[in-house]
Amino acid sequence: MDLIICVWGLLTLVAEGVRCQGVYAPPTVRIIHSGHACNVEEERYTERVYTIREGETLELTCLVTGHPRPQIRWTKTAGSMSDRFQDSSVFNETLHIAKILRTQGGRYYCKAENGLGSPAIKSIRVDVYYLDEPVVTVHQSIGEAKEQFYYERTVFLRCVANSNPPVRYSWHRGREVLTQGSDKGVEIYEPFFTQQGETKILKLKNLRPQDYANYSCIASVRNVCGIPDRSVIFTLTNRTASPSIKLLVEDPIVVNPSQTVSLVCITTGGEPPPVLTWGSSNDSLPQRSVVNGGTLTLPAITSEEAGAYSCVASNNVGNPAKKSTTIVVRALKKGRFWITPDPYHNDDNIQIGREVKISCQVEATPPEELTFSWLKNGRALRSSERMVITQTDPDISPGTTNLDIIDLKFTDFGTYTCVAALKGGGIPEISIDVNISSTTVPPLFFSFLVPPNLTVPRGKSPLVAREGDTVELECLVSGKPKPIILWSRADKEAPMPDGSMQMESYDGVLRIVNVSREMTGSYRCQTSQYNGFNVKPREAVVELIVQYPPTVEPVFMEMRQGLGRPVVMTCRVLRAHPSRVLRFEWLLSNRLLHAGAFDAQRDETEYTVRNLNRDGLGEYTCNVINEAGAGKCTFLVTGKAYPPEFYYDTYNPVWQNKPRTYSFKLQWTQMNPNAVDRIVAYRLGFRQMGLERWWVQEIPVDGPINKGELMSHNLTDLIKPESYEVRLTPITRFGEGNSTIRIVRYSAPINPHLREFHCSFEDEPICMFTQDKNDDFDWTRHSAATRDTKYTPNTGPSVDRTGSKQGFYMYIETSRPRKEGDQARLVSPFFNVAPKNPYSISNPPAYCFGFFYHMYGKHIGTLNAFLKQKGQTSSEGPVWSLNGNQGDHWKQAKVSIHPTSSFQVVLEGIRGPGIEGDIAIDDVTLEEGECRDPPTNLSSKVLFRSSHIWLLCVTLVMTLLEGQR
Repeated sequence: MDLIICVWGLLTLVAEGVRCQGVYAPPTVRIIHSGHACNVEEERYTERVYTIREGETLELTCLVTGHPRPQIRWTKTAGSMSDRFQDSSVFNETLHIAKILRTQGGRYYCKAENGLGSPAIKSIRVDVYYLDEPVVTVHQSIGEAKEQFYYERTVFLRCVANSNPPVRYSWHRGREVLTQGSDKGVEIYEPFFTQQGETKILKLKNLRPQDYANYSCIASVRNVCGIPDRSVIFTLTNRTASPSIKLLVEDPIVVNPSQTVSLVCITTGGEPPPVLTWGSSNDSLPQRSVVNGGTLTLPAITSEEAGAYSCVASNNVGNPAKKSTTIVVRALKKGRFWITPDPYHNDDNIQIGREVKISCQVEATPPEELTFSWLKNGRALRSSERMVITQTDPDISPGTTNLDIIDLKFTDFGTYTCVAALKGGGIPEISIDVNISSTTVPPLFFSFLVPPNLTVPRGKSPLVAREGDTVELECLVSGKPKPIILWSRADKEAPMPDGSMQMESYDGVLRIVNVSREMTGSYRCQTSQYNGFNVKPREAVVELIVQYPPTVEPVFMEMRQGLGRPVVMTCRVLRAHPSRVLRFEWLLSNRLLHAGAFDAQRDETEYTVRNLNRDGLGEYTCNVINEAGAGKCTFLVTGKAYPPEFYYDTYNPVWQNKPRTYSFKLQWTQMNPNAVDRIVAYRLGFRQMGLERWWVQEIPVDGPINKGELMSHNLTDLIKPESYEVRLTPITRFGEGNSTIRIVRYSAPINPHLREFHCSFEDEPICMFTQDKNDDFDWTRHSAATRDTKYTPNTGPSVDRTGSKQGFYMYIETSRPRKEGDQARLVSPFFNVAPKNPYSISNPPAYCFGFFYHMYGKHIGTLNAFLKQKGQTSSEGPVWSLNGNQGDHWKQAKVSIHPTSSFQVVLEGIRGPGIEGDIAIDDVTLEEGECRDPPTNLSSKVLFRSSHIWLLCVTLVMTLLEGQR
């Protein structure tokens, strides 16, 4: 029978090998979770919903298939209706967010693409659950007097808590639970929603003596995600009152820079005692500020720290009390001046005998403390009939003073100084000098101002330059005094070369270093509007033309070709200035091959190697040349084979019946195998990580390789749990091609795709099984070779499930101090369930859970198997159970399970009445589909013999596959 099964398996593998000749496949995606999920459920017509508690670790893994290995990208959108991808993304299979915040909930997308077909996209919505501490606020109202004896006093207690999911409230007075109708003096309103969250109101009508008590509000989300209830207590007395405060400072407070400012706030009423906090109009208090109770100290204050500061008192009774004051930091900022020509004439000349106005403007804080004074040649100047000083003028800007000189004379030449100061001192004065002298005023024309004039020198527009040159745009400027020139773009809204919208020039020249093609265009030169004289600006325009070499494609291209085949290289011109291309030249390693004039009717040039030989391999260059320079296309012609592509979707490592070594099945496809000469072999090198020595061998290839053909090679006798670097290089008659490197890591076969979970407990991590923390004792990992059975003879296994004394298994040790009924539970890792119907889980998938057990001894207790699903607080009854002595044999148990969400399997051993009650388990498996009929009473010897037959089958399969290659 075993031989028939072996032959059937061989035929199946051969047929599978035929189907695997083209393994290039577009990507598929599946999202699984780990970390601390509270629940994972399906939403109709949408994606899965993953629930997690705030502060826990979010870990989502994107499982992909497809070849070549798809590239994975995680993205997130904030809203549930948007499917667009945002810029922020994570290129990794696993998305890990430690201590997740409520704001990080939303829809997460995993996108996988490998260039074949459309990208595969799956999404999962993350719902972050939280419950904040509730807050109780009290509001009181007093009605009209009744019979002149008392006032009707009504109190409202409001309880609010931010939460997800919605919160449920309950009120207590002392130990009494308050409900609607339980007390005529109490009304409980239905919750309503505010910006702070859902609010619950308790109304106490016409306060009675028993109403003065401790009130507690309990907020609950019904233990969702294990979030406990939260509560707050408020004590209501006949002295309960809203807060009142007093600010012991002036408003505003005017200070000098570097002065220390202290603000004092005191409470004048309120029960319970209010809590004082400070705030600022600048969103936050300065870093150097010190808060001590009701005192806020600002040491060495600066102008940036000026603004409004508020003291807020709150005791959750009524509205918070708030008092504010403004701190003004005195300051003078540098001013400016300008000269206005005679307002009664239209020309820009100011002549002797006419009026001149000198204006001086300064910014001051506070503006009402600003004072001005004028000096002439250092001596105080007072207002007179010919020298009129105006401090404030409703027609001019604030903080401005004017000096009007009526009937200008030569004796008025000199230095005029405007001095600005703040009352009270403490701030340095600001002075601005204006010179009116005979050296700048030609006496012949009886004027001291020559209006500016702008011209562009002949031959300077249009200005032609080459890309990369340094150019100078020039505008000739005349006038007295000589104005500053402002340069800007005239043809479009674009920044200047330094990134600003305007550039200043004192000599009328704009210098541009390393000019680029984007700088082509019109540039405007303009006299500054505030050059000291209030005259109309002049402007001119300069045209700049930047020539640049041809832009070509491809800039670089690798071309792989087999020897004896033709190679065609094409260099295409995209743009150039001047657009008339002069000539082209083709070179091989700086050796000229072909040159000529560029065809004006075409935008490309072509070179062909008709019969590629070894002398024709190398780097080809095509230079396309115009007046500004050359554009270069580069072609690397090689006979190297493309690198192979490792096939990652292989279940590894391969099982090997050795305790300290493992095997790894390398699988790969060849990228574009027909692009070059036929691949005759692969050179395989591998080394242990951290070591320098490489082991090298050649893998021969028989016959041509088809595109997408899957090839494989077994690496054997790798040392557990070491990792290895593997390098695979194709070889043709040209020589070695490009190599591919990957890292081979040992890992226990844990939940690869939930199709083939198998754990034999051979390794210390025990396949991520964990011991239940709430049981009485733990399972023990042992092998028969190391376990001492003298203490408890006549119980437990003498070999593992395969018949090996060196093999490991798990068992419960029932010796003292264990007592009858003690429980030991072993819990598997989480398994993720993907429903076959994407819109419903009404027909959950089936899995076959299997394990081998050994229950030998006269005191054997009970072995139970449970299914524990995500979100369940406790397991239901066992899905499989057995008790009592079953003989000195390993037997197999199988049971079909139908989980509807992520799940774990739990194996529970219960100690019997005595010490001869050791229970052992081994070879735990989980497979998709319903269980077939399990074998009955399989002994370890039979299984051991069967394993040899299957090893023979595997050997025959590998031999056949090697023969096919």
